[in-house]
Amino acid sequence: MIHLTQIIYVFEGQEEIFHEFEDISIPIISKYNGRLTLRIRPTNHSIIENNIDVPYEIHLLEFDTQEDFDNFKKDKERKQFLYLKEKSIKTSILIQGTKL
Repeated sequence: MIHLTQIIYVFEGQEEIFHEFEDISIPIISKYNGRLTLRIRPTNHSIIENNIDVPYEIHLLEFDTQEDFDNFKKDKERKQFLYLKEKSIKTSILIQGTKL
C-alpha cells in the first residue's frame, strides 16, 4: 500500500476548471485500486501555523501498489483532460509514503 499527499495550488480565477478536472479524474482512481481518503479545502481560519502559502486543496490518497498508481497516471481518459489540469493548477506537491 502506498500513501500520497498532494498539496495543490490553483491559479486564481481557474477554480471551476480545476473542479471540472477533478470531476473527471477522481472517479478514475478507483479503477486502479486507489481511494481518495480525504479531500480538504483549507481556509485561513483552519490553519494553526504555516510557513508556506495556504493551498487550494489537500488530497490524501492510497493505492494498493506503485503499479496501480502508475497505471492511474497513464489512464487514457484522464490524459485526455490533462489540459484542464495544466490550465488550472499553478503548482502541486506530491508526497509519497508508507503507513508506519
